[in-house]
Amino acid sequence: MSAPVGQEAIRGLLPQRFPLLLVDRVVEVRPDGIVAEKAVTAAEWCYAGLDETTPPEAYAYPVALLLESFGQAAALAWFLRSGAGVPGPGSGLLPLFVGVRELRLSGAAYPGDVLRHDVRLDKVVDGAAVASGTVTVGGRTTAVIGELIAAVRPGAALAELG
Repeated sequence: MSAPVGQEAIRGLLPQRFPLLLVDRVVEVRPDGIVAEKAVTAAEWCYAGLDETTPPEAYAYPVALLLESFGQAAALAWFLRSGAGVPGPGSGLLPLFVGVRELRLSGAAYPGDVLRHDVRLDKVVDGAAVASGTVTVGGRTTAVIGELIAAVRPGAALAELG
């Protein structure tokens, strides 16, 4: 296990920035993965426009953002394991979310909660990676991810698609 990884190092590895940088810190780095955290706050852009009459259940953190946060944690596990030459700002390579399989949701997160991503990096092959793991909030499992698949591709080639 290595020392925690803070925001400066995270920003050095991931291309995402506000409002979509969804990992606050890495609290544990293991040979097979990481544990990362993301604090959910009432100031998240996904809550903009909700007024005082909005029911509490409307403040459930969106599943798409929960998966994006887990995916960013998985990318960090991959990049921290890879060492030199990792994709990141200035590398010309962009990490891409390819898909998720065997997703089981069993709860929600709300402002004030901390998402804890326990990511296992299962396989890395030729610019692609497969990860799995859990998301917990306060010790309760809210999501189990059977497989999250990611890839890295040259940013210039992706720009040609747009």
